[in-house]
Parts: sequence; C-alpha cells; structure tokens
Amino acid sequence: MENRRGKGLSFARRIYKPRIIGLGIGCISVTGALYPLSMPGWVWALLLFNGYVWPHAAYLISTRSLFPYQAEQRNMLYDSLLGGFWAAATQFTPLTAVTILSMMAMNNVAAGGKRLFLRGLLAQAAGTGVAWGLFGIEFNPNVSLTEVYTSLPMLTLYPMAIGMVCYQLAIKLSEHKRALSALSRIDSLTGLLNHGSWKDLLNLKFHKCQQQQGQATIALIDIDHFKQINDTHGHIIGDAVLQHVSRELRQHLRENDLAGRYGGDEFCVILPQMRLEEAAQVMEHLRETFSNYHNPQVPGLRVSLSIGLADFHPSFSDAVMWLNAADRALYVAKNTGRNRVHASDCRVARSA
Repeated sequence: MENRRGKGLSFARRIYKPRIIGLGIGCISVTGALYPLSMPGWVWALLLFNGYVWPHAAYLISTRSLFPYQAEQRNMLYDSLLGGFWAAATQFTPLTAVTILSMMAMNNVAAGGKRLFLRGLLAQAAGTGVAWGLFGIEFNPNVSLTEVYTSLPMLTLYPMAIGMVCYQLAIKLSEHKRALSALSRIDSLTGLLNHGSWKDLLNLKFHKCQQQQGQATIALIDIDHFKQINDTHGHIIGDAVLQHVSRELRQHLRENDLAGRYGGDEFCVILPQMRLEEAAQVMEHLRETFSNYHNPQVPGLRVSLSIGLADFHPSFSDAVMWLNAADRALYVAKNTGRNRVHASDCRVARSA
C-alpha cells in the first residue's frame, strides 16, 4: 500500500504544475469569450476559483488522500466537468471551446489512457448539461479578435508545459531503465557481476586479446569446504563469508579488473594487461588475507581459498578454452591440498 501511495503522490506532483499553468491561462481564454456576455457575478467568482484556487485545492486533496492516484483521477474528471461547463457557458464559440476541451482531452489521454479519456468526455457532457440548464442552449459561431488574443497563451504555453513534463518523465524512465539494466547484471548478495554478465565480458576480453595480441589473466576462486560452513553454521554465516570475499576482491583488484560471482561459492576475475606471474602474486595476497577472516558470531570459524589461474594464449580458439584452462588449474589446487594458488601452465604454484 505504501508503494502505491508513493506512486500516487508522484503522479499528483507531476500534474500539479501543468494544472496551475493550464487552468490559469485557460481562465484568460474563458474570460475573453465571457466578456461580451451578460453573466452574473457568481460565474466570475467560479471562474477565478477554478483558474487560481482549484489547482492548489486539488493538489491538497490528492496528497492527503489514502489513495492519491485515484483522488487525482477524480480531480481530472472535475477539471473536465468544469471544462464542459465553460465551453457551454461561452456558447461554444469555436476557438475557446475547442482549445479548452481538446487540452483537457489530451490531459486525460496522457494520464489515464482510453478509459480516463472516455470518462472525461462524459464529465464534459455533464458540465455542458449543467451550463445549458442554467443559461440555456446557445451557440455562437463567431470568433472575435479578443478571443483570438486571449486563446494564444493557452495554445502556446500549455503545450510547452506538457512537453516539459513529458521530457522530465522520459528522463526519469531512462534513468530507471539504466538502473534496472545495472541491477540485472549484478549479483544481489555480493554486489559483483553475476554469472552471465561476467561471461559476456570474458568473451569481449578474449576477442580483444585475439585482435590486439594483448595480455590478460583470469582467475577462478573457490571457498574451501563452503558446503560444510553452510551445513554447520547456517546460511547466514555462509552469506557473510561470501560477502567478505567480495569485499576483499574490491580491495585487492584494480579499477579496471572485472570480478564476478560465477556461482554458489565460486568467484571469477578478469585481470587485463596482467602477466600470469603478477596475477599469481595478487591472488596469493588475496588468499593470505582471506585466511585471516574472523566472524565474531563464530570465533572458531576458519576459511580458505583455492584459486586457479590461466593467462590468455593465442592457441585458444574461444573464451571457453581459456575458462577451462583456469578451471583445470582450480581443480589441481583443490586436489593438492586446497588453500593454494595454481597456474594453468604450472609455472607458478604456491601453498599455505
């Protein structure tokens, strides 16, 4: 319910300024058409209320409602009701009537689609009926120069206001789209790249190394006996260990290195422009630092990492071969005692 209310308040805020502008300058248009007619004082008072008081009252009504979105849609129907009233009160003089009714129809379509548009038409018809009941059915096909000048602000300024609102909404939607796109690439627990995103970047890095004969090393990192940690201490402790790995990766890696969660308790890293020996030193430091991890909830918990490394080689036909080389190195690290760094060509091997 809070989420719905928040969306409703946002909708009410978007409508507020365009309503102030639209009804304010619409009041000028109606004044130009009403001026030649003999209207009682209460009509002028209603016009002033509708043009300069109602926008603020409508905003207060919607923002103080438990359901702001529904309240604001009702307010828009009141706008349409009064729009129909003023069109009929001005004897449907073409320029003023078309300007008022079309602008309100545009609002209804933009805010609520076909349904609100149809409801708005009914509200305009009801307003027309009220005006005809009070003033009689009159049509004035003539357009005076005064009406032309008083309608110009509505025809120019109001579309600009609506355009600005649409532009701001488009910017917000674009920002939300970028944020959602970023979230779809990130593992929610660790904040690192997820499996699919990391593999996409690995393919890109592989092709770049192929084309430019560049250097790069990839690392696969496995938390030793992680299932036992989960089974013994629970998934909350297990999640804390995973998050600690992600924090250590951020601290040990360069800005352009790409770290991801490959799956479960396995992590992956792309180290561009880094030779195998240098990558082994970085991973060794990570392994040593991680082995000092202490969880205050489980003081006796000890954790370690097994790490497999593979540098790019021109003989690889695709990124899968490169990844498999790192995976074989990780397999060796795990099967020769764990808690160690092993390179795919066996030139570098370190253990605790």
